Amino acid sequence: MTTEYSHKVNLEVCANSAQSAIAAQDGGAIRVELCENLAEGGTTPSAGQILLARKHLHIKLYVLIRPRRGDFLYNDLEYEIMQADIRNCVEAGCDGVVIGMLKADGSIDKERCAELVRFAKQWGLGVTFHRAFDMCNDHFKALEDIIEIGCERILTSGGKTTAMEGASTIAHLVERAAGRISIMAGSGVTEGNVADLVHYTNITEVHSSARAKVQGGMQYKNDHILMSEGMSDEFSLDLTSVERVKKILEEANR
Repeated sequence: MTTEYSHKVNLEVCANSAQSAIAAQDGGAIRVELCENLAEGGTTPSAGQILLARKHLHIKLYVLIRPRRGDFLYNDLEYEIMQADIRNCVEAGCDGVVIGMLKADGSIDKERCAELVRFAKQWGLGVTFHRAFDMCNDHFKALEDIIEIGCERILTSGGKTTAMEGASTIAHLVERAAGRISIMAGSGVTEGNVADLVHYTNITEVHSSARAKVQGGMQYKNDHILMSEGMSDEFSLDLTSVERVKKILEEANR
């Protein structure tokens, strides 16, 4: 049984699987951003993850449209992949998508972003502009460009590694936006800092993975091999925690 919540500050959970998305819902998140490969900043999830998340969620489901790790300058083939992924989200019944593209000079790729927004909105999907925003050359010019494109929110850490480090910029963005677009703070947001972040910036939306390490069920463990580069443990999973979601919401709305 999922509890319904009503908060002054809402939480979007960056969920790395359908299982994490369900935990986000059970904890009281208002929306899920579904992705994979969080260690690489997030990439577009599989069709199966999207379909099963949609099947089990009654809260809003947004899907990250990002074909690879790294920068946000995409070639023509990658752009076609992003268009195809948005079509897949439309067919799966998602509520929205999360996009972001830059030009080589660090400005917002307004033309191609606007095309993706038009296509998504044509089918009733909302659009969030993701943390490509944090890599741009002028955050306040980018703010106006993204409003003009027609996105409904910007996910940002204020141009810094974490939202707490970028809190001053986030506060100025909220002030400059003046209600024309939602500014959602994300990156490093936890139950330990969200109250200070909310009070300092006046944000009404926060974004967190709210993850916890969970041991897998393998009894036999081959400790002489690592299947993934950079991994120190092949036998645990990082999954969204229902309790952490609840705690972040509780602290955000103190």
